[in-house]
Amino acid sequence: MIEPVDILAIGAHIGDCEIACGMALAAHVRQGQRVAMLHLTTGEKGHPTKPPAEYAAQKRQEAAASAAVYGAELFILDYGDGELRADDELKFRICDVIRHCRPKAILTHWHGSMHRDHTTAALSTPDAVFFAAIAGFQRDQPAHRTGPIYYAENWEDQDGFKPEVYLEVTAADIAMWEEAARRHELFRGEFPTFAYMDYYRALARVRGCENRTEYAVAFGVPPSAHRRRAVRLTA
Repeated sequence: MIEPVDILAIGAHIGDCEIACGMALAAHVRQGQRVAMLHLTTGEKGHPTKPPAEYAAQKRQEAAASAAVYGAELFILDYGDGELRADDELKFRICDVIRHCRPKAILTHWHGSMHRDHTTAALSTPDAVFFAAIAGFQRDQPAHRTGPIYYAENWEDQDGFKPEVYLEVTAADIAMWEEAARRHELFRGEFPTFAYMDYYRALARVRGCENRTEYAVAFGVPPSAHRRRAVRLTA
């Protein structure tokens, strides 16, 4: 059995984990933890001029180069961009990666998204976590009960998102995130699109101000995570 990872980031497309979860991954790598990324599709339909097959091959190379910056284990499924369905096939394939990696925590999309694949990833992940934890679901790898799911803040996934957990990140973490993100043509701004790097750098500063730190990234949590145990309500 492989050495377990601490954090598994699950993105709908190559690039989603890197841009929305990358600062958090960098922060954990800096602390000596192991990370992995799972891309459900290559995002091959996202280039304005390149054919999908050509762009898919390019994005696989970019994903490998970006993962290498973090020393991350990398998984890429073969679903089509824009074609994800929240069915049991997808959930069990995510389950298989969870059982392989045995993470302590999972990062993924928030469900309130303008992109259907992001919503599908968000809705499929909790069921995959459930399947992964139950030994009665027979798969190639033994069952694994992971820790919490955190929903990353993403400019496309803002509908109903509430920042619940703030993770302090450093300038060095942001530099690692930028190094990894710039392995992607999309994030280098080499064709007209959203100003990704400017947005996420500025967002890290805003969340840092809210957190009383220089920089931070924020995550949403499932409703069950709002429950807290207490023996008294005074300090």
